[in-house]
Amino acid sequence: MKNNRDTKKLSLRTDFKGPKAVAAADLLAELTGLSKMRIKDAMNKGAVWILRKKGGLQRLRRASADLKPGTHIELYYDEELLSLKPPEASCLHDQGHYSVWLKPAGLLSQGTKYGDHCSLLRQAELYFGLRREVWLIHRLDREASGLMLIAHTKDAAGVLSELFRKDLIVKKYRLEVLGDLTARGKSGTIDLPLDDKPAVTDYEAGEYDPARNLTPVVAVIRTGRLHQIRRHFDMIGFPVIGDPQYGTGNKNRTGMKLEAVSLSFLCPYRNENVAYTIEKDSSTF
Repeated sequence: MKNNRDTKKLSLRTDFKGPKAVAAADLLAELTGLSKMRIKDAMNKGAVWILRKKGGLQRLRRASADLKPGTHIELYYDEELLSLKPPEASCLHDQGHYSVWLKPAGLLSQGTKYGDHCSLLRQAELYFGLRREVWLIHRLDREASGLMLIAHTKDAAGVLSELFRKDLIVKKYRLEVLGDLTARGKSGTIDLPLDDKPAVTDYEAGEYDPARNLTPVVAVIRTGRLHQIRRHFDMIGFPVIGDPQYGTGNKNRTGMKLEAVSLSFLCPYRNENVAYTIEKDSSTF
């Protein structure tokens, strides 16, 4: 058993060795010193895991679930994280096999071992009343906002993931960058490799705003590298406004100015081209 006794943040991994079955919340409260109310809250928010014979580690949310002797259980408790009230995502379209969501800035795409109540995937699961599967097929940075697809069958997850893998889904973003990008021209392509892999970002620059020293940009990524847009524009000297990780002189703003505004592709279920778009009036910045 591993148990960090700092009750603001602790982790516990143990194989239950009691002589008879016991309720999960009772066991965790006894082992950690946390109240049952806090344990139940942590379980509801996805911070407790149990090892199943089939399926490996899975979240355990039911506080009254009986644990048999020999059961492996894990708790990852972070008081600060569990106290957060996440922003709410919106379901824009339900296409049956998949749905289209508007993820706000500050919401994770998926949860961590410390919980999932601050994630789009959990919000989608609750939105459909736990009656439909939810599969994450691509990600959007926590600090970014915009459109995301969620699959509702294993088949759809595989098919749509393959479209993303083959770059057959056109992803368009709206952003603001520090400085006068128009000095490089009204449009261009950034093809600097990332992580030793090819990476291509096309962009069109809007009108430079000298009062705020920023340029609005529409970008289309032709590859899907980690933090591609953020890294690419930083590499050419025009970091994204409000980016907490990349760039210099761009961080003293409220929120990162990066939003996924369009996803277009040949729908494998409707056999026609579809385009899901956020109109500028609906943009978060």
